[in-house]
Amino acid sequence: MTVNRVPSPLRVVLTDINTPVVEAWRAAFADTPGVEIRRGSILDEQVDAWVSPTNSRGRMDGGVDAVIKRHLGAGIQLRVQRAIRDRFAGRLPVGSAVCVPSGADNPKFLISAPTMAQSAQNVSETLNVALACAAAFQAIHLRNKEAPGSIGSVALVGMGARTGGVPARVCANLMWTGHTLFNDYCFEDYDELRGTITAQLDDIEKAPVTQRVRIAPPTGRAARR
Repeated sequence: MTVNRVPSPLRVVLTDINTPVVEAWRAAFADTPGVEIRRGSILDEQVDAWVSPTNSRGRMDGGVDAVIKRHLGAGIQLRVQRAIRDRFAGRLPVGSAVCVPSGADNPKFLISAPTMAQSAQNVSETLNVALACAAAFQAIHLRNKEAPGSIGSVALVGMGARTGGVPARVCANLMWTGHTLFNDYCFEDYDELRGTITAQLDDIEKAPVTQRVRIAPPTGRAARR
């Protein structure tokens, strides 16, 4: 099986105002190069794209979504929802993402990846963080494939760790899974992404809270970049 590596490194910034999440990232990503971790607001990050955990309808009415909407203006929600309508018939499944122009110089793009189907849904007993994080990175693959060099840096918050109720260490480990997946290969489509992650993490609740899981490439499929 051939795994084609990323042609150029992606600068990844993990930032959150939640101290336990930041500390959990530092433990989970301690041996992972190219990842910057700090406590603070995503609004302060000078990067090409921000990743916002959202809901399946793209309603930016709570959490980080609402903060970003206030910062970028109401038009950002219209662009996100238009992309969801055009590409996913109006409902964005967990494990999928859309990437839209932000309408600003910083960031140039907003990636919306749902961690939940509805606003304020508890997702602590699900794989949604891994699915959402992997989908966000898949969106970067797709954007750079369409227009090479579009996204060279990205900032993410603790996905599902606040509104979704996911414990900080679980959130960090599942985001590590999504990040390493990006570095290893990309998927043909979001359906393949969801199927692969779900199959391999299905019994993750039995693992120790400190255990990280690396996803293996789909059997018999060549990974593509």
